[in-house]
Amino acid sequence: MAEIRIHHLHKRFSDFVAVRDSTLTLEDGKFVVLLGPSGCGKTTTLRMLAGLEFPTSGSITLAGQDVTYLRPRERDIAMVFQLFALYPHLGVRGNLEFPLRNEGLPRAEIDRRVADVAAILRIEHLLGARVGGLSGGDRQRVALGRAIVRQPQAFLMDEPLGTLDAEFRELMCVELRKLHARLATTTVFVTHDQNEAMALADHIVVMDRGEILQSDTPGGIYNAPSCMFVARFIGRPPMNFLPVAGAVRAGDVAVSLAGVRVAVPCTQADAAGAVLGVRPEHVCMGAQGGGLAAEVRHVEYFGSHWIAELATAAGTLKAVVHKSQRPVPGERVAVAFDTARVVLFDAATEQLLPSADKRQHHEGPCHGQH
Repeated sequence: MAEIRIHHLHKRFSDFVAVRDSTLTLEDGKFVVLLGPSGCGKTTTLRMLAGLEFPTSGSITLAGQDVTYLRPRERDIAMVFQLFALYPHLGVRGNLEFPLRNEGLPRAEIDRRVADVAAILRIEHLLGARVGGLSGGDRQRVALGRAIVRQPQAFLMDEPLGTLDAEFRELMCVELRKLHARLATTTVFVTHDQNEAMALADHIVVMDRGEILQSDTPGGIYNAPSCMFVARFIGRPPMNFLPVAGAVRAGDVAVSLAGVRVAVPCTQADAAGAVLGVRPEHVCMGAQGGGLAAEVRHVEYFGSHWIAELATAAGTLKAVVHKSQRPVPGERVAVAFDTARVVLFDAATEQLLPSADKRQHHEGPCHGQH
């Protein structure tokens, strides 16, 4: 079992704390994405898993073995970098063979593994080519192949799609998911791109300022973000936030937005102040009448749908509207929300307020604390 555990992992560079007291369990065979903005600590965490950096404190175990202070060559992992890190003086076959020759494997075993990996990645026709003339997508396939051919206990990937154009990135996301389904090897993938994270991950670990903010399935992260930062970072457009008038009490099933009562899932905690969060696709526009009065300020067309920016007495929000129902700037409408999809945050802490809706208590097998 290639389960990875990090326990109270902490990394300080002089006066800067890159990773702050992180605890996380990554289950065997899962595709886990570390997601967050630049400087959030995700790459430093990955480098500590790889042995390229040692923690200031805390521990890392791989398949039950303490690897905290082992060098990279002493850990049964393979790493794929953003800039391919291929050997330019070697051809495609030479790059794939290189780690196996270092292990001293017999020629027959090297040939078998290289042939298997080339078939998996569909690069058999490139085995005789030099890497310098390959496209970005093909180079990344070779880089992946060099990692896969080792048959490690875990793959660590540091933004491996970052240099590819949009079309290649989408293609490689699909290929990586197929590859993971076939190999079922524990994979830790770093990215700042939420689309990559949502497309690839079994579990997403959202980080900011060195801390793990939430670790959950993509659905759990999207539907019940642990805090307002996660809600802003996941989703395009991001979640709408509207300030609630007055305090919120446990047992409340409605809140006030600019004098309009809005139904919410039954609240299970008190808060002196709260913020209502709702995704744009869960905002419903209708004729004037019941609901929160709004004016359409701006409209964007995306082919399959419109994004309407709405001004209300409670604040500005965005709504996703079907392509057949074009909103008109200046139009006055009434806004309602999908009650089951509304969440509340504590205005002071920006943390999610628990509710009776079980979606907000979803926990997957990959848990993180800080």
